[in-house]
Amino acid sequence: MDLWESRVEIPAPSAEAVEEALLESGFGGWSLLEDAVGRRAWIVGIFQGEEEARARWSELAPALPPGAAGGFRLRRLPDADWKHSYREHFKAWAFGRLHWVPVWERGTFRLPGGHSVLWLDPGMAFGTGNHETTRLCIERLVEFEARRPGAAPRMSLVDAGCGSGILALSASLLGFGRVSGFDSDPEAVRVSVENADLNGLGGRVRFALAGLPEGLGNAASDVVLANIQADVLCANAGALARAVAEGGLLAMSGILAGEADGVRAAFAPVTAGWASESRVLGEWCDLALSRPA
Repeated sequence: MDLWESRVEIPAPSAEAVEEALLESGFGGWSLLEDAVGRRAWIVGIFQGEEEARARWSELAPALPPGAAGGFRLRRLPDADWKHSYREHFKAWAFGRLHWVPVWERGTFRLPGGHSVLWLDPGMAFGTGNHETTRLCIERLVEFEARRPGAAPRMSLVDAGCGSGILALSASLLGFGRVSGFDSDPEAVRVSVENADLNGLGGRVRFALAGLPEGLGNAASDVVLANIQADVLCANAGALARAVAEGGLLAMSGILAGEADGVRAAFAPVTAGWASESRVLGEWCDLALSRPA
């Protein structure tokens, strides 16, 4: 049977509410795609046949927030092309000397001298750096390394809640000597390993199936990255702070801008004397805590 794609562009600020509606509706087959660079978002579903595609949209539309969706588009996907239907939403981007590039641009992308590239395949479920929370963590990571020229091979990093592995793999490209990541979702670990292999980093970055706090282990790291929802961060404040070595950085995201004060309050008792910074990108913010040397 032919495959049909249902697509609706939504206002980017409503993406969070739409994501919650998708989860609460119980209607499967839909994905929320976001492009933080272009500040756009879409609901996309792929179904077997035009009739099913229209019926599934008729079910979902009433469950969405008022005014969240308009301009419904339906199209038949050419044979074999359905696997690549998300490609138009993922664009190459860069920060500092790191570049994150779709793998299908491998033959045409020109890397500037002295820079490094992480190839990504959006078909591997999730995680291309297009989301604000990922970008916030990456910016902190790149800036931390840039302030310590030549020190990366002696530094360690752990990525708590590694998702697609993009943060840990970026650290390896920057030259961090010991890099690991963990996630409580087996699919996330699998995708992280695939992305590592895609970039020839399989032997340099270790990924493990674990949750907080056990995934942090007992050894302190120079950088701890945690792109995890705010309530989980707050519940594990002590463990995350203890995982940071002297002079190190704890960079957290997954925090809605309105949740920032609550996260700061949760970490204040366990990070007394640490320097604190926060940035906002769209609806999201980060919290960067630097432990004194």
